Amino acid sequence: MKLKKFEVGPFSENTYLLLEDDQALVVDPGFSSPNEYKSFKSELEDTGAELQAVCLTHAHVDHILGLHRVLRDFEVPVYLNHSDLYLWNHFEQQSKAFGFQSVGFDFTPEPLPEQEDFTMGNFTFDVLYTPGHAPDHVSLYFKEEGVLIAGDVIFFESIGRTDLYKGNFDTLAQSIRKKLYILPDNTTVYPGHGPVTTIEREKQHNAFVKEKKT
Repeated sequence: MKLKKFEVGPFSENTYLLLEDDQALVVDPGFSSPNEYKSFKSELEDTGAELQAVCLTHAHVDHILGLHRVLRDFEVPVYLNHSDLYLWNHFEQQSKAFGFQSVGFDFTPEPLPEQEDFTMGNFTFDVLYTPGHAPDHVSLYFKEEGVLIAGDVIFFESIGRTDLYKGNFDTLAQSIRKKLYILPDNTTVYPGHGPVTTIEREKQHNAFVKEKKT
């Protein structure tokens, strides 16, 4: 599997394009301008891969700001965890609160429940339910590749904020310790913001959530 990162929007959100043979998957399309989206679309077209789906780690505005642009050009399903659809259903209000003018969506995404070996075209990954930053938050673990797309649960020596709707530090810390810190140390972590890290580095150096020794 190949992975391409696009740092987009005023919040420097990381949108990921995943490639497996002749198929593609986009995670968290946060494009806030035509040029950002054009760069992504050009990259996708250059690969010759066919986009299969959009996968969302959660529905905060910065992670779905470019979804309308994607769906205008590609007729593909959108996947989101259904534990709490409040953020999805209030996307327009989120947008206005952060100074954007984006309308809401007239459909409900396909469910993305916690499960092992979720298959989407050529892609197979574990869906880890990781709330605390957002109540609909999941992380995507590609165990064969040793890759975790973590969304906003954990960053390079940091964590996602917990002061937004249904954010909770204790819940977030539990998600990190019980779902992420149990992964192999050499797992590469691709977060929703900032640089790449590893599970080993975060267990050793993350000052917000330390590994609990048994």
